Amino acid sequence: MVLRTDRQGAAEHGHRITAAIACHVARAGGTVDQLTQLLLHPEHEGGRHTRHIALRSGQSRALDYIRRVWASASDAISSTRALGSRHEAYEVLAALRDRIETTPWRGERGRTALRVLRAHLNFAEIAGGPLHHASERQTAEEAGVSRTTLRVVYETVLRPRGWLRRLRVGHGREGSTWYLGDGKIPGHGGPALLSRFRSTQFPPDPALGEWNTPETATPTDIDSTVLGRLMGHDAFAHQALDSAALLIISALHLRPDQTVAELVGTSSVSRATTYRTLQRLADHGLVQHTGETWTLAPRALEGFGIRLPDADNGHTQAQGWDKVAEQHGTWGVAAQRKALHTAERAAYQEALTRFAEHRSRAVVIVRDGRQVLVPVSRPDEIPPTWLAPDGRVLDPVTGRPAADWRVATDGRLILITPSDQRSYDELAAAHAEALSEWESVA
Repeated sequence: MVLRTDRQGAAEHGHRITAAIACHVARAGGTVDQLTQLLLHPEHEGGRHTRHIALRSGQSRALDYIRRVWASASDAISSTRALGSRHEAYEVLAALRDRIETTPWRGERGRTALRVLRAHLNFAEIAGGPLHHASERQTAEEAGVSRTTLRVVYETVLRPRGWLRRLRVGHGREGSTWYLGDGKIPGHGGPALLSRFRSTQFPPDPALGEWNTPETATPTDIDSTVLGRLMGHDAFAHQALDSAALLIISALHLRPDQTVAELVGTSSVSRATTYRTLQRLADHGLVQHTGETWTLAPRALEGFGIRLPDADNGHTQAQGWDKVAEQHGTWGVAAQRKALHTAERAAYQEALTRFAEHRSRAVVIVRDGRQVLVPVSRPDEIPPTWLAPDGRVLDPVTGRPAADWRVATDGRLILITPSDQRSYDELAAAHAEALSEWESVA
């Protein structure tokens, strides 16, 4: 006995095999003509999907499919690196972390993209390489942002600029498959964002008589590990300290005693936002300044496994992060987000379960080259004690009539719900036909 063929699943499986073969040929220095000969060879098992396309839709359609797969494989090979060991994978992740920490992230959207990218880097470090699995809800909880904001930065910053590539969309209980890039636009070879030796802001129009030199000349330099540990807390939600405070705290943790001019460069935050954020952090006792230099307050980062050297007793102690979130009205935002995601996951799994029950896989046998459906036992036959005089069904537990169930004239139990796509007559006719065919074969 074999399961009835799942055409969509077979097509996806065949495409993945074809893409893997194309990547191998591209990495070995082959050409598209060699790939075509390989896939269309009648004895090559890996080309079954391509030959099926040629048989079903014609040779030209199969050749177009091969060219598209080759283009995707060439792009993937040019933007990825073959890793021979776990040690090499961690070297790649360390280099990527350094690149992230020295790349300017302009504006609120750029800073939000940094949080999302750091969440994916956390997942990649756990997975042991740039290839990792993560769902949207999981990433949103890690980065401390909403799913709507997450999708915006995916489409506008991270994926167009080569930081992230989604190789496979998640389904069921499996998250999407992602690959961390190096921030280079595919096909251009250059960095998508300005490097650490360039300005972090666009200079104004010279025709307006404004300055003609970059405002920030110092290199961007933050500690993304601190950012990754703090970004999920309610104190850094959108209506609280926000992402600018994350970058300034990360920059001060790596290099204490910085002036505002230096912080503008190392944090890639504009001058006005830097002044405003430093004042808000100072009001909460998280930073302090001596003259023109700013530094983190003692024990400002306690509770996250990050320690700072103790200072003199005369310095103001930092407020707790929970108290900061309460003052800004964002306490409990992360818990509410997790509760919402838990409810969404439960509803999604329930929908998948109902769909699987409604469209269960049929079992067939092959007889003389012909597939014959094996009729399953009818689960809708009920004992006579469950049948009420008016045709309704009695609940065996409570003994009361069940509103959603009815009994047909032939004694079959049917469920009346909006998800039913076929009438009872259609179901009964299909079952009778399958039963007749099965009895004739048997």
